[in-house]
This record gives sequence, C-alpha cells and structure tokens, in this order.
Amino acid sequence: MVGEGRFYAAAERRIEYGVCGIGLAGALCAGSVWGARAGMGMAAGAALSWMNYRWMRQGVNAVARLSRAQQDAGKVRLPKSIMLKFLGRYALLLLAAYVSLTQLRLPVASVLAGFSALVAAMLVEAVGLLFRSSQSPHAGS
Repeated sequence: MVGEGRFYAAAERRIEYGVCGIGLAGALCAGSVWGARAGMGMAAGAALSWMNYRWMRQGVNAVARLSRAQQDAGKVRLPKSIMLKFLGRYALLLLAAYVSLTQLRLPVASVLAGFSALVAAMLVEAVGLLFRSSQSPHAGS
C-alpha cells in the first residue's frame, strides 16, 4: 500500500511538471509564431490549468484523509472549509480568466490552448505509464 502511494504521488508530480513544461514550450512557440500576446495568453492559460490541478489534488487528498479517519463513523462529516475551497477554486479561476481576457486583452484561443496543457500532460503521463508498466504497483498481481 505504501509503494502504491509513492507510485501515484510520483505520477501526480510528473503531471504537474508536465503542465509547466508543456505550457512553457507552448507559450514560447505561440509567442514566436503569433506574437507576444498569444504567448502570454498560452502561459496564463497553462498557469491557470496548473493551479486548478494542484488545488483539486489537494482537495481530493484532504477528503481522502478525512474519509480514512472517519471510516468507522456512521455518518461522515465534511468540514465546510473543504467545500468552500472547492467552490472558491472555481471562483478564483473564473476571476483570473476574466481579468486575462478583459483587462489584459489576451487572445481567447491562446488562453484556451494554455488550459489544455493539463490534458496534454496527462496524455504524456499515460503513454509513459504504458512503457513503465512493469513498475506499476499492480504489475505483480
């Protein structure tokens, strides 16, 4: 069970690094092809995508810890602070996207392309796991 936790934590960390790397590469490419504003939009979208993933992962890990701690309880109590964090995450991301598009006037297409950095990083990790399948925690079962 401990090895399994380390395996998935490493995959999550690689996804985070992948979002940053893909976002940076995409921003540099977009900036060189379509101009600085497109590059900034790509970087802003990738940064928002990274923040969303990180906050979501932290929230899910907190809920998992609570559920393990309360597994024998008849009724599981979820603190309001965790629910507020889940909702607050969306509010902050929407606010940041709104400011990026209206005040900074970044191109919508480049911001949306930056948001897709998370999807690309997850695909890269999934393909990588196919080639590292012998290291998976379920390989021997």
